[in-house]
Amino acid sequence: MKILYFDCFSGISGDMVIGSLIDAGADMTVLESELKKLQIDDEYELKQKIVVKNGITSTKFDVVLLNEEPSHHDYGHEHSHEHHHDHGHKHNHEHHHDHSHEHNHSHDHHHHDHRSYRDIVQLIEAADFPERVKDTALKIFKKIGEAEGKIHGMPLEDVHFHEVGAVDSIIDIVGAAILIHDLEIETFKASPIPVGSGKIHIDHGVYPVPAPATLEILQGVPLAHSDLKAELTTPTGAAIIAVLAEEFSNTPSMKVNRIGYGAGTKTFKDHPNVLRVMIGE
Repeated sequence: MKILYFDCFSGISGDMVIGSLIDAGADMTVLESELKKLQIDDEYELKQKIVVKNGITSTKFDVVLLNEEPSHHDYGHEHSHEHHHDHGHKHNHEHHHDHSHEHNHSHDHHHHDHRSYRDIVQLIEAADFPERVKDTALKIFKKIGEAEGKIHGMPLEDVHFHEVGAVDSIIDIVGAAILIHDLEIETFKASPIPVGSGKIHIDHGVYPVPAPATLEILQGVPLAHSDLKAELTTPTGAAIIAVLAEEFSNTPSMKVNRIGYGAGTKTFKDHPNVLRVMIGE
């Protein structure tokens, strides 16, 4: 039985998940070709590079948004970018990119920033993905949509959010589903999840870490204490782990065949901001 263990000692975000899977040997060309099925590839380009985080060589995955003016948007969540990234927060969006993209985000152009939950479901259902990929991606989006709907007091179908609507969230979530299907993982386990501490700025004001949506998504998931003043786990990362992980524990009994490190956007003085995955049996 093929097992994947998410060692989230520095939290988890969508871009960290993709980076760690690519670092562990997942096929970037499969990711690119499968994502074309969404038919939004005129809106983004994918980048990956090797970075060293506090001595650990890891893969940084970024979604760079095209056609936009430099303006960030709120983005809801985005939070400010501060975080985001990387986990920061990205918020869901994860934003990886450090910003790189921020800017990006603008997207106006296609109004992407305003894609609704309903729009995203239609986008995924219309793509010709294997059933497991489609099912996993829809479950992760539903987890985020339900959390946002509960916090903002609206039904799931009416959730219209920048964050989940952001192209990078779509890429991170659908991309994670594509790669775990390609790697033929059968069972997922994870460590308890550190969410960080401190405060973050989002478009609604200054909020405590974890952000409300992240905490809502992580109900039922064991959290781990962290003294780092940063948002370590974003809504996208939280939703991926909440949907996939069947068990939360210390490193399970397993024979490890592949190891991957996915870099977050932030850098901390004494702590490598990476997500480690172990794949084995």
